[in-house]
Amino acid sequence: MLKIPTPNIGKVSILVAILTWLALLFVDITRIFQSVNQMENTLAPEISYILEILFFILVYIFYNHSINKNENIDFLNLIWRGVSTGLLASFITLAINIFYRMLGESKLGSDPLLNNFFYHVNFAFLTLFLVSCSLLWKHLILYQKTKKVVQQWQAFEVLMLMSMFFVFFNGNNLDYSFLFGLVFLTIFSASLSINLKWIPYLTFKEKWKSILFLVIILICTTYLFSGMLSYSDSDITFLNLTDNLFLLGLFAFVFIYTLFSFLVTLFNLPTSSVFEQKLVEAINFQRLSQSIKPGQDESQVLDILIDSSMSASYADGGWLEILDKDQIPQLIQKRFIDEDIRQEIITLFQTIKPFSEFEWTLDDNDARKFYGKIPHNIYKSAFLIPLVVNKKTIGRMYLVKEVRDGFNKEMINIITTFVGQASISVENYRLLNEAIKTERYKEELKIAQRVQRSLLPKELHHNEKFEICGFSVAADEVGGDYYETKNLEEGVFAIIIGDVSGKGTSAAFNMSQMKGIFHSLVQLNPSPGEFLYKANTALSQCLERNHFITTSYFLLDTVQQSIRYSRAGHCPTLFYDHSENKAEYLSADGLGLGIVRNTNYRNYIHESEFSYEKEDVLVLYTDGIIEATNKKGEEFGYNNLKTTLVKYKHLSADKIQKEIINHVYQFVGEGGIPDDDFSIMVIKFNS
Repeated sequence: MLKIPTPNIGKVSILVAILTWLALLFVDITRIFQSVNQMENTLAPEISYILEILFFILVYIFYNHSINKNENIDFLNLIWRGVSTGLLASFITLAINIFYRMLGESKLGSDPLLNNFFYHVNFAFLTLFLVSCSLLWKHLILYQKTKKVVQQWQAFEVLMLMSMFFVFFNGNNLDYSFLFGLVFLTIFSASLSINLKWIPYLTFKEKWKSILFLVIILICTTYLFSGMLSYSDSDITFLNLTDNLFLLGLFAFVFIYTLFSFLVTLFNLPTSSVFEQKLVEAINFQRLSQSIKPGQDESQVLDILIDSSMSASYADGGWLEILDKDQIPQLIQKRFIDEDIRQEIITLFQTIKPFSEFEWTLDDNDARKFYGKIPHNIYKSAFLIPLVVNKKTIGRMYLVKEVRDGFNKEMINIITTFVGQASISVENYRLLNEAIKTERYKEELKIAQRVQRSLLPKELHHNEKFEICGFSVAADEVGGDYYETKNLEEGVFAIIIGDVSGKGTSAAFNMSQMKGIFHSLVQLNPSPGEFLYKANTALSQCLERNHFITTSYFLLDTVQQSIRYSRAGHCPTLFYDHSENKAEYLSADGLGLGIVRNTNYRNYIHESEFSYEKEDVLVLYTDGIIEATNKKGEEFGYNNLKTTLVKYKHLSADKIQKEIINHVYQFVGEGGIPDDDFSIMVIKFNS
């Protein structure tokens, strides 16, 4: 598919404008040739008027596109573009005048065709200058524009467009209608020229430059206007193009706006330094407001604070102190002052009021002002500003000057505002850091939870001769309870349940160590007593001194229908005997793993063995179950656990476990939080 290139509006408009100017020149030269040779004039003046209007419009399009394309041009560059165009047009006019002065009364100097050519050159550059300046002034007028100003400018553009076609009504005659239109455009231009909001934003140096540029434009405008008037009295033109309401209206607008800009800029010079100071203060305040971002150090905020405060108060030196974690002032920032002199001033502050009245613990430090004269060889006045957040003083800033009474009320108010904003930023930074740490901690806990859940078995090993189910919940995000099963050989299963001392991540870490030891030792198929001995030896090498693990280890033989077990300080196992219809706790002495860390631990190991029958139930649990406390401070206890088992003995292992857990939660009460991790395993024998 053929792709049509997009035309460049600027290049097309200037090219067509040049062709239009050449056509206008050709028409007027043809008209002069016919007049000189006494031929019949076949070209109506309206042809020239149409070409003239077309030329105006094309020049307007070119400059409008050129200026809009560079929207980021600053004020001085805009004015300079007007200066450069004015100087070019003035130079062309001056060069033509010098050329004709050199020709004098010669035949070439009076040649009508040559005169007409240079007249059209003058007309072209005059139009370029006036149109370009008008559009440049448009951008200055519409700076910080309002709806009313935009409507004013749009109305002015409509009036100028109408003035182009005015030549068709009066034929370039200087009648009352022409004068009325010119006066009206001049008054309208004056009303537009009061929009000078851009001038206060110039610096002192920029204002001097703009004054120079504006003077040059005024000179160029005056010179070009006088040159245009000279053509009105000349007989070298057959058709006067410059006695045009549009051009005269543009002259009035360019001259008036340039004059107003010059005068206002000139009168603004004495107040430039004050405005610049206010602008710096506003920028500094904005920097303080935006200085707190994730990942930034609060020292950046304090760095901006002391620089902004010294700039606003014209201070000769200063420093800033912040309380550390131990509530001791630490020097954070220092500017333009020797350490020895700083220490001298601090010593002076301890004896001179109002500085000596400063106390870190006062609640109203943010409402107090500490400033005045100081008897120092170099610095004669000082200002101490507390940094206060939520009635708590977190730091203080010192500013010193070499003049007496150097801090006035306005300076103090500005600096107090800076300090208040900076204090909030510092507090926000600290809160943000805490929030980030908390969020990171939460994420780490989520990972720990996932890891812990992966340590507990998803499926417990068993065969058709018994049912088994397990449940575990942590008091904190992670816990230290552990249970697991392992099928050792045909019909023989290893079962373990344990409880790590303590809670939280340390308990979960020790629980993972217990899991690793279980998986390592169970491969050797040890007896329950031997398992506990070897586990104690292994854990003694890695457990911290103040940690231990309680556990019960069982070998379940479904062929012999017997259970051998050893207990290492763990809760006694609850066994329901179906034949006697009663539940009892199986007793077996034992000491927690990691309490005795030598070979003497073997003396604390005891093995026991018992048989089971069909419908018997075995309940393994951790101390969180029996120590669950209600609102009255009462524990769930062994009796409640036994009673619950007897009540639901006829149910499956899974349902017995659920009923026990439900009874524990009901006992604790709605909204109650477990004080400890609790876990439970229920085994019910089918044969």
